[in-house]
Amino acid sequence: MTQPIVGDSAHTRQLLQLIRSIAPTAASVLINGESGAGKELIAKAIHDQSDRLGQSFVAVNCGAIPTELMESELFGHKKGSFTGAIADHVGKVTQADGGTLFLDEIGDMPMSMQVKLLRVLQEKMVLPVGSNQPKHVDIRVVAATHRVLEDEINAGRFRADLYYRLNVVPLHVQPLRSRCEEVPALIRHFAKQFAPADAPAIEFSDGFLSVMQRYGWPGNVRELSNMVHRLTVLYPGQTLQMNHVAPSMLPAGMAELICETPSDEQASLFDGFSDQPAAQKAAAAENDVESIIMQAQGFEDFRQRGQSLKGMLSAIEQDLIERALRESDGNVSRCAKLLRMQRTTLIERIKKYNLKMDAA
Repeated sequence: MTQPIVGDSAHTRQLLQLIRSIAPTAASVLINGESGAGKELIAKAIHDQSDRLGQSFVAVNCGAIPTELMESELFGHKKGSFTGAIADHVGKVTQADGGTLFLDEIGDMPMSMQVKLLRVLQEKMVLPVGSNQPKHVDIRVVAATHRVLEDEINAGRFRADLYYRLNVVPLHVQPLRSRCEEVPALIRHFAKQFAPADAPAIEFSDGFLSVMQRYGWPGNVRELSNMVHRLTVLYPGQTLQMNHVAPSMLPAGMAELICETPSDEQASLFDGFSDQPAAQKAAAAENDVESIIMQAQGFEDFRQRGQSLKGMLSAIEQDLIERALRESDGNVSRCAKLLRMQRTTLIERIKKYNLKMDAA
């Protein structure tokens, strides 16, 4: 099943309109964009909206094939044409006959292969290695790269004539950080896609969604998809707040954003209890919180000490902050990361308990 193109930004709407316009034609397309931005998804959409739907869509990662094997992989070979050629091999170009050939990371193709590919595109004929019988092929070529091919041409690493052959219709896919308004819709899409059969899709609090929209996503949509998949496996069917997820399960940059984000979700070390409904808060205070305190402090009933629950929580909070300050040599920023607190909130707590801190 073809994955849908999710998003309603001006960029995505324009991209979808362009796909609808060019798909029915035979024009070659060159897609440019960062790794993980969805270039293959765009190429597949062009194929699926063309009259070649029902024919083969063959994807080739030009950066993943060893140079010495690339000609055989693309054009095929005859049995005995070289050591190890124990049978005839149909190349990717022939496999795509009648359909679409997607050349991913075309900018990584070695110069020696570029001239051979150009000849195939110009003549619509492919000659397998070890054969003297060329074969006619009918292919529509869509290429993609994360490189700026004009710069590669100037550096002598890419042929200008091949570039002009491929770049009949140029498409650019923006990185996810440039269309951050699409992050919530993409998260819902992937959460539904990865949800197990026996649980609803995971959801995220507004604060968590806000952080994810501000995160830079260097791995683009692929990174977002992987994160939603990971959290679905770890927390199936749950509604996640920022303080529910271990920092090691999040991208490092996102974990730092959470530490720096003012939010009711992490205003205290004990916020997990305040997110419960009123009826459950009382039960939590009677059961979970008291149990935790008794285990942490080593006595059976803290009420016999004549101290309120609020006072006991403050004492534990102060002790945790003191320990974190010692571990971080008094550095507030590092201490905030250890405690997963917002820095300004931590400073307020330090002043409240009259603790020593470094100004950093």
